Amino acid sequence: MNDLVRQHTALSESDLEWLHLLVSEWQLLSDLSFADLVLWVPTRDGTRYVSVAQMRPNTGPTSYQDDMVGHLVPRGRRPLLDAALDEGRIVREGDPEWREEVPVRVESIPVRRDGRVLGVIARNTNLLTVRTPSRLELTYLQSASDLAQMIAAGSFPFPGQQVDMDASPRVGDGLIRLDADGVVQYASPNALSAYHRLGLASDLVGHHLGRTTDELAPARGPVDEAMVKLASGYAPRETEVEGSGGVIQLRAIPLKPKGTRIGSLVLLRDVTELRRRERELITKDATIREIHHRVKNNLQTVAALLRLQSRRMDSAQGREALDEAVRRVGSIAIVHETLSQNLDERVEFDEIADRVLAMVAEISPGKVVCRRTGKFGVLDAEVATPLSMVLTEILQNALEHAFAPGEEGRVDVSAVRSGDAPGVKRGEGARSDARLMITVQDDGRGLPEGFDPQRAGNLGLQIVRTLVEGELGGGFDMVPAPVRGTRVMLDIPVEPQK
Repeated sequence: MNDLVRQHTALSESDLEWLHLLVSEWQLLSDLSFADLVLWVPTRDGTRYVSVAQMRPNTGPTSYQDDMVGHLVPRGRRPLLDAALDEGRIVREGDPEWREEVPVRVESIPVRRDGRVLGVIARNTNLLTVRTPSRLELTYLQSASDLAQMIAAGSFPFPGQQVDMDASPRVGDGLIRLDADGVVQYASPNALSAYHRLGLASDLVGHHLGRTTDELAPARGPVDEAMVKLASGYAPRETEVEGSGGVIQLRAIPLKPKGTRIGSLVLLRDVTELRRRERELITKDATIREIHHRVKNNLQTVAALLRLQSRRMDSAQGREALDEAVRRVGSIAIVHETLSQNLDERVEFDEIADRVLAMVAEISPGKVVCRRTGKFGVLDAEVATPLSMVLTEILQNALEHAFAPGEEGRVDVSAVRSGDAPGVKRGEGARSDARLMITVQDDGRGLPEGFDPQRAGNLGLQIVRTLVEGELGGGFDMVPAPVRGTRVMLDIPVEPQK
């Protein structure tokens, strides 16, 4: 709509915003009318109309099989559009049109803002299924007529009341028509069922909706005036009411076809099951976060016990093995700590990588500098946990074997998310989708002659191979760096970034 209005018309940005506000609301008019709506706006030179938006009803058959948006028609071809635009009134004159052997009644509703007519809504009703209307249909049509008059007068939609139609109640969910005093004149079957679920034992017709709604909300103390006014339809508002048996969502729409409020429409939806599922999900999320928190605490306890045992060891080789185990346990604890702070099972791995770098760098204080470039991005927990261990092992291996004691050096970790990365030997389970390419490069002494990373018996490399190729379904390789040192490459399939 933005492109069509700016290309063909002379409307201002504020006029365009008004049309957007109208389009966000006009599903209501379409459903109440059982009719298709097409919004026509005069072109900049005034010789044609351009259709900038279209809506089909959820309550009846369409009268347009084709998409009308973007069509241009010359002025004079559709007299009802001309009359509505020039005279600023709703035009219903004329015989039905025949479209593909279907009779269609056409009406034109001027769209007014600040005293100016911006365009015209063509309301097209398929008459093929016309029959004697029921009480519900008569109420729908009367409410549609009131809303059409408000659009023609510029009093609907309500400024500052942009509605999310996906979240708000719709006509078919439940409708109540109130008089000017807030007394129910008509309640659809769905609306009555929703109030029965709240605990209402009688009919709604003839009762004051605001006071009835307030009485059904438990433990509210004295009469809640705000609730009474909202449910009585005095202002355009939305709220939820929870009774002993359920939850309903209310939306009040005052009807002022001639400038004075003659009553209101209240749309409502039974959201009991939706809210119940949301509460279950919240409870489950809290439980999962608590589990991650406890796992993190338990892992930290294990690490502390291993550290304590290491200090009591007489064997230097034993102390070194226990210290390595402490770092492995710590890398897993970091992931669970991050997961305990999230609402889902996904983590921002850059923070985890930086903490692993800091933890491993402690074994070579002040001599070897570790640095990260690039972004790992958000990863699933099932990828983040083994990857944190893999990164720990690779960094630990580099710091222990690439540099002599006290030697200065540098280890760079880079991460790139991209398509399939060439040049890396993959395990049997490797997939070919969005991928994370990780490179760990040092400027140390390099690899021994004849070294094969796929067959090396070092425990750390065995852990890396098992996790990368077996659990992550990725690829691992270790090669001499171009100038000096060693380069380790990981190619891991990941979920695409959203």
